[in-house]
Amino acid sequence: MSRGIFVLNGISVDEQTHNFYMRRALDLAQQAVGHTSPNPAVGAVIVKDGAIVAEGHTQPPGKPHAEAEALRIAGERARGATIYVTLEPCNHFGKTPPCTLGIIESGIAEVHYAIPDPNPRAAGGHQRLLDAGVRVFTGRFEAEARELNRAFFYHTKTGLPYVIAKFACSLDGKIATHTGESQWITGPAARQMGHELRHQSDAILVGAATATADNPSLTTRLAESDTRTPSHPIRIVLDSKGRLNSDLNLLNGSLPGRTMVAVTDQISAENRARLEQTSVELIETPRSANGRIAIAELLKVLGEKNIQSVMVEGGSKVLGSFFSQRAINEVWAFIAPKIIGGQAAPGPIGGQGFGRLQDALTLNEMRFEQMGDDILIRGKVK
Repeated sequence: MSRGIFVLNGISVDEQTHNFYMRRALDLAQQAVGHTSPNPAVGAVIVKDGAIVAEGHTQPPGKPHAEAEALRIAGERARGATIYVTLEPCNHFGKTPPCTLGIIESGIAEVHYAIPDPNPRAAGGHQRLLDAGVRVFTGRFEAEARELNRAFFYHTKTGLPYVIAKFACSLDGKIATHTGESQWITGPAARQMGHELRHQSDAILVGAATATADNPSLTTRLAESDTRTPSHPIRIVLDSKGRLNSDLNLLNGSLPGRTMVAVTDQISAENRARLEQTSVELIETPRSANGRIAIAELLKVLGEKNIQSVMVEGGSKVLGSFFSQRAINEVWAFIAPKIIGGQAAPGPIGGQGFGRLQDALTLNEMRFEQMGDDILIRGKVK
C-alpha cells in the first residue's frame, strides 16, 4: 500500500521536509567555515521518526568530520535513521576513518547529500553506501553547498588558492584623500564584514608598502557579541628585496597565527639573515620582468602549501598586479557614500590597467548588501 504525498504550494510535503533538514545541515556547515581548512566545512543532521536526534559539523583538522560528530551524539538512535550531509561522505582513511564506514556500522538507513566530493582520494562514498544496502540520494541544494566550499572545490581542481580581492573606496573610487588620510572611509559594519572575510580565509596578502605605511596586524577581530573563536589567516607580505623593518607588527612573533614574507633572489644576504631572526617564514619565488614577485608562481607555491584561499587586501599596486594578471576569482568592494574628489587622490586598483574596455574584467553572480551606510558589492570574475 503506497502512502499519499501531500502537496503544498506546488511542493510535496516530503520535499519540504528534506529541504528543511538539508538547509539545517548547510547552516551547521557555515558555522564551521574558517576552522576546517584544508578540509571542507560540512554539516550533518540525523533524523529519526520525524525529529532531529543529532547534529554535527566538521571539527578542526585531525578531529571528527561532520558525520562522525553527529553519529557520536546520536549513538544507538542512529539505527534506522536518515542523515542529511552537505558533502558526499568521505571514503578514505586520512587523519580520521572514512565516514562511510561509520555510517554503515551505525545502521543509518538513508543518506541525503548535497554534492559529490571532488577529491578523488575521498570520493566513492556513494557507491560504497549503496553496496552496503543504504539508500542514497543526492543533488539537493548543490549550488549552495558548492558556494560554501568554493575555495576547497577550486583548489582541488586547480591546485591553486581561490583569490578574493577586497577593497573599500568612496563613491568616486578613492581610497584616501590627496593628503593620504584613509581611516576610515567605510563605517563599522563594513569593517566588521571585512573581518568576517578574514575569518573565512586561509591567508591575507598585502604589499611591503602597505605593511610599512599602515603597520597593520592583519588579525581577525569578530564582534563582541560573536561567540565564535576568531580564525587568524596566515599573513603574507610581498617584499621582493626583503627590506621590511623588523619592528613592524606583522613581524611580531607574539601575534596569533603566522606570517610569511615572499621574496625573490634580489634579497641581500643581510636582509635574509635579519628576517630569519624574526618569527616569519621566508618564501622565495621567481621575479617577473619588472623585478617584482611573479604572482602566478607565488600562487603555485601557496597552493602546494595547501593554502586554499587568499584575501588580497592591498595596496593598490598589489591589487593592480593581481588584476592585470587575471589572478582574481572574486571581488568584495565596499563602497562608502562619500565623494572625495581630486586627481591626486588614489584609487584602489593601481598599475597601468587595461587599454580596451573589452579586456576589462567583468563580474557576474553579483550580490549587493547594505552595511550600515555603505554597500558591499560582491561578484565572481568571469
